[in-house]
Amino acid sequence: MTDMISTGGAILKTDGLGRVRTPRERREQLLDEFERSGMSGVKFAEFVGLKYQTFATWWLQRRRQREAGGSPVAKAVDSVRWLEAVVEQAQTASSPGGLLLELPGGGRAQISNSNQAVLAAALLRALESKPC
Repeated sequence: MTDMISTGGAILKTDGLGRVRTPRERREQLLDEFERSGMSGVKFAEFVGLKYQTFATWWLQRRRQREAGGSPVAKAVDSVRWLEAVVEQAQTASSPGGLLLELPGGGRAQISNSNQAVLAAALLRALESKPC
């Protein structure tokens, strides 16, 4: 038997054990965002409110489908981007102000004015389209 629950305006289907059923399109959107996020699977699952085991099962199914030559559902165009931000204590005289980007692979970029922000955005777009 399938029931429905309402959460914040969205109606979600549940099975007989009370588990929420996620539509395939939403699963694919989440997996696409995970690939672009640079986060670990555990952190990403926690961030979007999924149990890690559920997320890991989805990821494994997608990987197996790709290895078998099948194509997953076409990627939906989605403007949401995940970014992990950590706010630290106020700067000291020895550390410059601004924004510090920590890139996957250990790279860092210190941004202290709007001109540098434009360049950093271009860098991030380039890395997204052609990862190292």
